Amino acid sequence: MRDRSVVLMLAFVAAAPLGAQTRGVPTPTPTQTPTPASTRPVPRPAAVLPIKLEDQWTTAVVRRDAQTFQRLLAPNFVYTEDAQLMTRDDVIRSVTGPDRVTWARNEGMQAHDFGDVQVVTGVLHLRGRGGSGNFDRRYRFTDTWQRRNGQWQMIAAQDYLIPVRR
Repeated sequence: MRDRSVVLMLAFVAAAPLGAQTRGVPTPTPTQTPTPASTRPVPRPAAVLPIKLEDQWTTAVVRRDAQTFQRLLAPNFVYTEDAQLMTRDDVIRSVTGPDRVTWARNEGMQAHDFGDVQVVTGVLHLRGRGGSGNFDRRYRFTDTWQRRNGQWQMIAAQDYLIPVRR
């Protein structure tokens, strides 16, 4: 009996790190198959918040509001657009750069819930005027938000210009 208790104790201790890695992830029952993250609904109201912050991003682009970007972007934020890599400061400088966005809208956004990290995907549609004249651009984006000290901040973003079909 004592040997059985020791074996059960060792099995529990060995499984503890595995349980810690999967905390918050439901274990599927034998009759339940796991749902891929891309199709899983976002069950928690907190997951909606990064989507609202995405809309603050579009408003800040139109208003050329660097302060909003300072609040939304984590200090070590990293951004890739096509082949270009930018820091938080680079992005904030670009907000007040030569291109003038007059209209912005997010389309088809989806939040993907990973607990204190949310990944938001969608399309950013911008209209405005730049050095080459008027523009109407659409970007496919993936933005990664992290809850830090009770507030959501974007820690990474990637987007690419969707080619115009003619």
